[in-house]
Amino acid sequence: MNSSQMDKKKHDDPMASLLPTLHDPSPIRHYDRAQLKQLSDEVRACVLDNVSRTGGHLSSNLGTVELTVALHHVFNTPHDRLVWDVGHQTYPHKILTGRRERMPTLRQIGGISGFPQRSESEYDTFGTAHSSTSISAALGMAMAAKQKGEDRHAVAIIGDGALTAGMAFEALNNAGVCDCKLLVILNDNDMSISPPVGALNRYLAQLMSGNFYAAAKNVGKSVLRAAPPLFELAKRLEQHAKGMVVPATLFEQFGFNYVGPIDGHDIDSLVPTLENLKHLDGPQFLHVVTKKGQGYKLAEADPVAYHGPGKFDPQVGLVKPAAVAKQTFTQVFGQWLCDMAAHDGRLVGITPAMREGSGLVEFEQRFPDRYYDVGIAEQHAVTFAAGLACEGLKPVVAIYSTFLQRAYDQLIHDVAIQNLPVVFALDRAGLVGADGATHAGAYDISFLRCIPNMSIACPVDERECRQLLSSAYEQNHPVAVRYPRGAGAGVVPHLALDALPFGKGEVRREGKRIAILAFGSLLYSALNAAESLDATVVNMRWAKPLDVELLLKVAGTHEAIVTLEEGAIMGGAGSAVLEALQAANVQKPVLQLGLPDRFIEHGDPGKLLASIGLDAAGIEASIAQRFGSVAG
Repeated sequence: MNSSQMDKKKHDDPMASLLPTLHDPSPIRHYDRAQLKQLSDEVRACVLDNVSRTGGHLSSNLGTVELTVALHHVFNTPHDRLVWDVGHQTYPHKILTGRRERMPTLRQIGGISGFPQRSESEYDTFGTAHSSTSISAALGMAMAAKQKGEDRHAVAIIGDGALTAGMAFEALNNAGVCDCKLLVILNDNDMSISPPVGALNRYLAQLMSGNFYAAAKNVGKSVLRAAPPLFELAKRLEQHAKGMVVPATLFEQFGFNYVGPIDGHDIDSLVPTLENLKHLDGPQFLHVVTKKGQGYKLAEADPVAYHGPGKFDPQVGLVKPAAVAKQTFTQVFGQWLCDMAAHDGRLVGITPAMREGSGLVEFEQRFPDRYYDVGIAEQHAVTFAAGLACEGLKPVVAIYSTFLQRAYDQLIHDVAIQNLPVVFALDRAGLVGADGATHAGAYDISFLRCIPNMSIACPVDERECRQLLSSAYEQNHPVAVRYPRGAGAGVVPHLALDALPFGKGEVRREGKRIAILAFGSLLYSALNAAESLDATVVNMRWAKPLDVELLLKVAGTHEAIVTLEEGAIMGGAGSAVLEALQAANVQKPVLQLGLPDRFIEHGDPGKLLASIGLDAAGIEASIAQRFGSVAG
């Protein structure tokens, strides 16, 4: 259904529009089924209209409309807690909880976040953006309510992809032995239900979630326990019957009452099932099946393309952009990976469920036997790479900087201590823009630099990215290559797999009195700032090992040093420079420029960098303010 069809359906409906009258979810609890279905149509149209204007996550949000409406109808939010895993599917939730009029500001500076944020609304009970945290958080909330004597429910809504992470199963294992009002909803959008099966599942789900079924099951078990053979027979019959209509009894083994699967777009199925589950004791597990892009045919046909589109015309859909001269860093990495794999049969590529985002689509097509998507399991990805390296292979882990944080113990314990030759291709280093603080690669230099055996390369442009990936691959120890989102300066990479010298930087501009030491792509802003300052600009290339020889040479010929990085100042590359100068007993004024000690929210990356003084004008102003007399 496109937006014009949605508008026509709304126009043909005799009922007045509901959405404009809603300022919070409380009226929804009094809606009948027809009104709930109408509201779902209006919310879906609102999502499509706004995302097409601002960009953002689309497929996942279109797929959760009816589920969101049903949850706010059945549960007394925000008294009852809804915890959305990842949170990129919460636009319908935001629309229904008083933020509809702010949707045009979605993911923009000063606007609402694309993910749940506790500071944004009392209905956002837990801040999310990384996956597989919802069950743990909801369980904590449910147990807190029990401990405080409060009558409230906690509901975790988690996708089938997020359920692949170990943390989700750790939480399930804990929750199964806790007596609390916890409901886990598995939003499964990786399968479909045909109408006959859907009708059968609706009936069985309502039956299985009802008080009569639960009471009968418990009474039957207590009576039959006195006759072990009969009890075992009844248990086997129950498991066999369930096996015909549900995927498995895995979740019941964890201690949950499993219900489903049911159609997650069917209000007539969702509402009574949720109502029944609401009145059952102990941990409950509801399996709903949804379709990404539901209600917008183009997104249904290609949910990956519509996962996070930019602005587009809903009537036309996504239009393939005209060819551009600049490659993105992600594309440079993807091409390098294919070229190096063709050159060296030991290379294997690993991604934790980020094939498209990390640029591995072509690699999977060309080298399917050497491509591993391990699911949303960053810890496993790193230790899996360590195991491969132990057997003589050369693993390349393609992972966002922000997601490597989730595997820090494995990085130290399984890779670095054993000094294994694993290459970490860290995409999205630095600020990422609209996704905000949860996705910014702000800390990788700081948390990697302190690990023995680790090295960190910081390419300034596309050509250096390819060259430093080759440099990293040549090493016999772990190396991370960090590069930003999007395109760089447009410097065309060499076709050859030539490497740059390990641990060595270069002087890019000779100047006087002040030396700017740049780590990464901010070098080009430094070059612009250096023109009016007549400053020297050094491309350091490596945050570890630091080119101490070059550093001391520059320190000996300049009056002040400025370090520049798109990463946290605290513990970052600038700190490495200070440590090296101190170790050499060199006293020199040093100004550290980088990301401040606060979380930087969503918005246009260029504007965000300017707001913290990391564009050319800001760099020049900071240097002039600190070293005015020197610069003069």
